[in-house]
Formats: sequence, structure tokens, C-alpha cells
Amino acid sequence: MGGITQSHYRPIEKKVIETLLETKSQSATSRLLKIGRSTIRLVMEQAVERGMSLRDKDRIYEHLCIDEKSYQKHHRYGSILYDEDGTVIDVVEGRSKDSVRELFAGCLSPKQRMCVRTIAMDMLDTFINGAKTYLPNALICHDHYHLVTYLQDAVDKVRKREVKHQAELRKSKYLWLKDRMSFTDGERLRFDALSVAIYETSRAWHIKEMFREITFGGEYQYQNIQYWLWKMLARAKHIPEIDKVLNMFDSHDIGIMNAMRTGRNNGKAERRNGAIQELRTVGRGFYDFQHFRTTILFFHGGLKLC
Repeated sequence: MGGITQSHYRPIEKKVIETLLETKSQSATSRLLKIGRSTIRLVMEQAVERGMSLRDKDRIYEHLCIDEKSYQKHHRYGSILYDEDGTVIDVVEGRSKDSVRELFAGCLSPKQRMCVRTIAMDMLDTFINGAKTYLPNALICHDHYHLVTYLQDAVDKVRKREVKHQAELRKSKYLWLKDRMSFTDGERLRFDALSVAIYETSRAWHIKEMFREITFGGEYQYQNIQYWLWKMLARAKHIPEIDKVLNMFDSHDIGIMNAMRTGRNNGKAERRNGAIQELRTVGRGFYDFQHFRTTILFFHGGLKLC
């Protein structure tokens, strides 16, 4: 423990936990308490282990979310399981078939798995197949957030293709991705001019915005009609990048319909993802997966830490 005697460990452990929760930074906590980061990491690991052991093993989760999150560069991912409030249930390394089995079968009891009614996710095959295998009573819901993200990516791909021949589109990437409410006056003027011009990027952006206006979780029959009309109008534009997303949506219509009907989504989980990203930024990345898991559960696992 870096020179800390056993008799002084518990009070210092409590101080480390309190300071970490206040600063959200292991580096800042190390500086403030003049304790090495290896000691801080050990305190976090022991606190998480203790908190996980104290969790209610009989708690029923009716609604879950699963998502992926990179913890290092070069596409190193972890899979995260959330409850409906966005609290992290657990994190496993990777997003493979084995990772998903570990997350569902290892973190939830058979009774808990049988009681899950919905699970919100994107369209990753391993997530879908895992949910079908281990959550037999759960409706798979492809939530609005992830669907819009696929369309945003398509808009950017159209821009990348078209900018080679349309000089006006240069340096406009973030205009097509940014929330219009956050525009500066100059950005708004430029975007308004680009969005009404005869560019495929502009047409793709309008298709994406039309989809954003379909609110999931309201009047299902009305939303259903809106969705099918939207797909018909989007296909009529014959934009290859958009057509690819539409084909993907076609293959997952049941999950999209489930999300429309139930209103289940990854909204709270995505906000939690933003907080996790902030932890990664403040800490300048994670050294390894175990550090990633410990940090997430420490700050966002809803655990009794001391």
C-alpha cells in the first residue's frame, strides 16, 4: 500500500474514495492526498469488489440496455450492461459471442434473465444473438439514438464522396453533425446556404432529420405509418450510402418496431457513456481492461463503496 500501515489503511481508504468521488480524477486524487496511483487503483479495486459482493443478487431487472465502449485506441472494446436507470450492472472485455455470454450468463442469475422484458441495443449481431439465447422473454429494441447514429454516419460518407467534386462542401463536416441549436451565427448562415443547395449531402441530411422527427414510444400506429412512409421517401432519393442503411433497417424491422411500440431506448445509458468518456479523457485513457472495468463500476455501478 505504498508505505501505508494496516492500522492506517481504513481511514485513508475512506478518504481516497471520498476524494475520488469528488474529483472524478485519479491523478488529481493522487496529487491532493500525496498517494501513489498504484495505491489509489488498489483502493478502487477493493472498493468495487466489496460493493459488488454487497449487491442484491435477487433484484429483478425488467428493462436492460447493452452497449459497447472503446477503452483504448486501436479498437479495444468492452461491452457494458445497464439497468433502465443507466446504472452499470457489469462490464466485460470485448464484444464477441463469448463476451456477451459472460455478460448475460455470468452477471445475471437464471431467474433474473427470465424476468427481463426488454433490452435496448444497436444492431451488433453478437448482442442480438446473445439476447435471443440468454434472455428468452425479452423484446429486442433497436432504439432511436442508434438508428439516428447510423444515418449520421451515412450523411458523413456522402459528404466525403461528394466533397471531391464540390468545393463548397470543404470543411463542412461538423455542420452536418452538429445540433443546429448550437450553431454560431456564421455557422447557421453557411449551413442554411448548403442545406438548400442541390447536393446529395443536403438530401441525405434532410432524410436523417425526417427520421429524427419520428418519436418512438407514442402512438404506435401513427409512428408505424410515419416510418414506412419515411423509408419509401428515403429510397426514392437513390443515395447509395442511405440505401445501405435502409437495407440494414429492413433486416431489423422487428427490433425497430419493438422500440416504437415500447418506447424503450438507450438514452440514459448513452448519457452514462458520455460520463464514462469524460473519465477516459480526464484519465488520458485506461491502461488495461481491468482498469477500465474498475473505474466504470466505481463511479457508475451504484455500489456501496465504503
